[in-house]
Amino acid sequence: MICLIGYEKCSTCQKARAWLKSRGIAYTFRPIREQPPTREELLVWQKKSGLPLTRFFNTSGGSYRALGLKDTLKSKTEDEQLALLSADGMLVKRPLLVAENCVLVGFREEEWNRALSR
Repeated sequence: MICLIGYEKCSTCQKARAWLKSRGIAYTFRPIREQPPTREELLVWQKKSGLPLTRFFNTSGGSYRALGLKDTLKSKTEDEQLALLSADGMLVKRPLLVAENCVLVGFREEEWNRALSR
C-alpha cells in the first residue's frame, strides 16, 4: 500500500494526489502537520530512498526560515537533523510518498512515473 504524506493546502501535494488519482493508484493520505514522521520512520525512509537526510527538509517553508537552517543545517549532526524533522512536520519536504519498493521526496512527475510504473 502506498502512503502519501503531505499538507492539505500544499499545491504540490494536491498535484501529486491528482497524479495518483488519474492513474488509478490507491493510496492513503497522512497529514504531515498532525502526524509528523517519527525518527524511526525517517531513518527507514532515508535508507530506502538513498538520499541524504538534508534532502528531507522543506527548504522553502516558513519553519525552515524561522529556524535559520539555511546557514546551520549542514553543521548539524544526523541526530540533530532527525530531531528537527520529527518534531515539526512542516520542516519535512512534501509530498513524501512511501511505497513498498521506494520512498519519493517531493513531486517530480518523471521520477514518480519511473518508480511507480514497475
